[in-house]
Amino acid sequence: MDLELVTVGTELLLGFTLDTNGAEIARRLAAAGIRVVRRTAVGDRADEIRDGVAQALRRSRAVLTTGGLGPTRDDITKLAVAQLYGAELDFDESVWADLVARFTRLGRTPVASNRTQAQVPRGGVVLRNRWGTAPGLWLEGAPGLTIMLPGVPQEMRMLLEHEVIPRMASRAGGAVIRSRTVRTTGVAESTLAERMGEVETEIAPLTLAYLPGLDGVDLRLTAWQLGEDEAERRLAAAAELLSTRGGEHVYGEDETDLAALVLERARQLGWSLGTAESCTGGLVGVRLTEIPGSSDVFQGSAVCYSNRLKTELVDVPSALIDAHGAVSEAVARAMAEGACRRLGVDLAVAVTGVAGPGGGTPEKPVGLVWYAAADRDGTAARSSVFLGTRREIRARAAQAALNLLRVRLSPRSDR
Repeated sequence: MDLELVTVGTELLLGFTLDTNGAEIARRLAAAGIRVVRRTAVGDRADEIRDGVAQALRRSRAVLTTGGLGPTRDDITKLAVAQLYGAELDFDESVWADLVARFTRLGRTPVASNRTQAQVPRGGVVLRNRWGTAPGLWLEGAPGLTIMLPGVPQEMRMLLEHEVIPRMASRAGGAVIRSRTVRTTGVAESTLAERMGEVETEIAPLTLAYLPGLDGVDLRLTAWQLGEDEAERRLAAAAELLSTRGGEHVYGEDETDLAALVLERARQLGWSLGTAESCTGGLVGVRLTEIPGSSDVFQGSAVCYSNRLKTELVDVPSALIDAHGAVSEAVARAMAEGACRRLGVDLAVAVTGVAGPGGGTPEKPVGLVWYAAADRDGTAARSSVFLGTRREIRARAAQAALNLLRVRLSPRSDR
């Protein structure tokens, strides 16, 4: 079954509010075998709402709206959609009773404008909202099917789960839409595509999408409208194939976080971790400490932004900085080794670079980052030139440092 989303709210068009509802609805419906084929945002105007819903119905015969079901003058979704169906709005006493009871529990009294929330298009089905004041609505007729949900994320989410998906699952005929993501880092999208070869034809009927981001390139596999067992079997086999071809750049699947993976590997080895950071200003430590329970592995960080603190905190010789510059392999290695000693850890990573937007030279351009990891087996150093804004360069550098930790925590044969 195909369906379109129409999100209602002038704030969406002005950019003051992000449409997080649309993304969540698409994911949840896909899991039930319902494909969202288009998303449209319209303002809080009756003509825009009617036009957006009417066009969606003409294309797909099914549409889900969010927003515009509240008690204020700009909440006109229900009226605009009812007009498309030629349906009058009737006052529903049971909806009003539920609303009054909810207000009473909250120690409040509904006002006259709240009565509009108890109006229901004739022939429509009320989707009882036990988590808020605006009920959802299910309206089916000659134009097609329109499902109206409130825009408040929590209310939308609960109505979708408890009222909408159970009604729609049977229409999908047992088919599902499932996705699985293989996560990579430290490799360009074009290089990764070369490694994959003609994989799209090998995994058909699954589809493959390349999703580059600050953390790397995610490979998203999708099984469209297959039986659940077949979808899972095909996705597992395809993910294994992608992981094999991605090689050392693959670090996990789906929601795997590289920092969490590093912590778990260190925990298994009984190793402690530390960082020495210059251009990243503590971002590597932030990534690690965002993971609950990190304190049993991560000991701390020396944020040594200035050359003076590189010398005082992690023992980088001043002569080394004078000879090679702060952004250099020699200094990155010295920072990592010094952090190991001064922090008393088994493995430390160091980062130093030119985050920009100024400060670059032909020899050391903006985006150049050196990072090194030191442990009982020695020290390894790498460099990259990252593109993007200052924030993006720093984020990519932190991810690269975490990946170097992952490599150092791998068996020696895999390094």
